[in-house]
Amino acid sequence: MLPAVIWGQRGLFYPNARHSVRMSSTVVDRKGILANRVAVITGSTSGIGFSIAQRLAQDGAHVVISSRKQQNVDRAVGELQREGLSVTGTVCHVEKAEDRERLVAKALEQCGAVDFLVCNAAVNPLVGSTLGTSEQIWDKILSVNLKSPALLLSQLLPYMEKRRGAVILVSSVSAYIPKVELGVYNISKTALLGLTRTLALELAPKNIRVNCLVPGVIKTNFSKVIYENEAFWKSFSERHQLQRIGKPEDCAGIVSFLCSPDASYITGENIVVAGFSCRL
Repeated sequence: MLPAVIWGQRGLFYPNARHSVRMSSTVVDRKGILANRVAVITGSTSGIGFSIAQRLAQDGAHVVISSRKQQNVDRAVGELQREGLSVTGTVCHVEKAEDRERLVAKALEQCGAVDFLVCNAAVNPLVGSTLGTSEQIWDKILSVNLKSPALLLSQLLPYMEKRRGAVILVSSVSAYIPKVELGVYNISKTALLGLTRTLALELAPKNIRVNCLVPGVIKTNFSKVIYENEAFWKSFSERHQLQRIGKPEDCAGIVSFLCSPDASYITGENIVVAGFSCRL
């Protein structure tokens, strides 16, 4: 019980943390809750990944962002640095071993260690049925969406041990409610739920927690194929309690929470952020 109590006493670790209400929302201001911690985030120059990077940096972490294109990295880093946030970035195509090594090196160059890994990078190069998918596309989707997070974590693990860190994998509500047109993508996101549970068991002795963010329909360029489909949205909204499309920032606060001491007793969970419940 003692470790949980100590972690729960925020002031012992973050004496300057303050409590106030944000002017723009009803969320409690947690500025500083992640102070002196380091986060690596893949697929983080736009959409959900960018919002997560912004929020973790606002909450005090130094954030290393990445994506496949240098111009996107430069734009995102510049935007966040203009906000006065502690952010660096590098190109990383997570499927490439040399790019993953570059991302690890960048984090260590800046910080010497890593506390949090958020795996948001994903691809879906084909809108079509599962059985109509070529072997090449199967390999691409499973390599980027499923295998790469595990490989990147294995490279970062020596620098995350003994730091009471956290890993957040980003799945999708399609893991629970598959859409025929998304085919293999659905399968890759379902597999991430299992990867979360397995890694949570493996890493618990190292005091590293592993949880999974499961976004619903979030308004990003990646999900246009869904939310711009009028017939799909009409059908989907019938069971969608909040009757709106999600925003990237709807996902950011829960990731900050999962990284924080407040979540020190949570691991192996798949947390749905979708405007409705897709489970019992």
